[in-house]
Amino acid sequence: MAEAYIVEAVRTAGGRRNGRLAGVHPADLAATVLNALIDRSGIDPAAVDDVILGCVTQAGEQAFAFARNAVLASKLPASVPAVTIDRQCGSSQQAVHFAAQAVMSGTQDVVIAAGAESMTRVPMFSNLSFHQREGIGIGPVSPSIAARFGVREFSQFQGAEAIARKHGFDRETLDRYALESHRRAAAATDGGAFADEIVPVPVEGGLHVRDEGIRYDATLEGIGGVKLLQEGGVISAANASQICDGASGVLVVSERALKAHGLTPIARIVDMTVTAGDPVIMLEEPLFATDRALAKAGLSIDDIDLYEVNEAFAPVPLAWLGHVGGDPARLNVNGGAIALGHPLGASGTKLMATLIHALRARGKRYGLQTMCEGGGIANVTIVEAL
Repeated sequence: MAEAYIVEAVRTAGGRRNGRLAGVHPADLAATVLNALIDRSGIDPAAVDDVILGCVTQAGEQAFAFARNAVLASKLPASVPAVTIDRQCGSSQQAVHFAAQAVMSGTQDVVIAAGAESMTRVPMFSNLSFHQREGIGIGPVSPSIAARFGVREFSQFQGAEAIARKHGFDRETLDRYALESHRRAAAATDGGAFADEIVPVPVEGGLHVRDEGIRYDATLEGIGGVKLLQEGGVISAANASQICDGASGVLVVSERALKAHGLTPIARIVDMTVTAGDPVIMLEEPLFATDRALAKAGLSIDDIDLYEVNEAFAPVPLAWLGHVGGDPARLNVNGGAIALGHPLGASGTKLMATLIHALRARGKRYGLQTMCEGGGIANVTIVEAL
């Protein structure tokens, strides 16, 4: 079977809400990553067959063919097409899958899979809130959906609480996990672990090269003092992912393109899986998607050297770890979204960049990435570092 290879994998450092990236238009933020993929690989920009870009909140500055605008803001020629996709938090991970499928089918040879999200300039849910304020429509949950599932809305926050209850996690367990995320991210930053994956972004006062969300002085007491999102619950803003501005991307090519353009691969895509389950609990699907992905690949969790499981809420990676029987030392080794931020549509390729570079830095072979996604969907990607 034809193979799909990753030649470059990069991301911007995360920007906090109203932080150092707040002044950067999201199309320009995405273009920074597109340019870096071209510059670092040395490929002719005109050789790119397509750009597939994930973005969740396609409104305002991220509306009107956002991926196309990212191309027009970049050094890529106007002849390069682009498409914007939304699979919620897994949007750019799905972009990787679509790019790999195009390459493996022989339809295309050089595809950029990327993601971008400025949660400062285009706030989460702003593509819905305007309609609600204006009294336009009744929202995305139709009467037939509400009747089928018994809810008027699907809430990620309620889903996170439900997972915590189902798997028996109390608040202290979640807060301890959050603290470890900050500690690992701080150690990775101080140790230069992100140096090869981060693309500098020009901002007022210099270059943005350091993730803003990491709390170097985090304590269990401080995390435990943050107000809970609901009375009697266990989820707080401190044990959930941070709002974040950022962009990321990978260059996916065929074996034919490797030879034609003299490229050196850094990873091979081993398996791509996407599944869907209960939309009410919503965030638990990575557990079952991973079971399927491992079975398809003929691997066990013991064969996987590192795992990146998006820290949308602390119960998600903890439930995943218990379900698959994984090693906590291999999970999110450089910290996760609780410390580094979760720039929605950019998180898929952001985690992919971190996973590949972490595997190569440690001389390890297999990595697995998965994310919970709105509607009860989950993507899983298994890669082999080269």
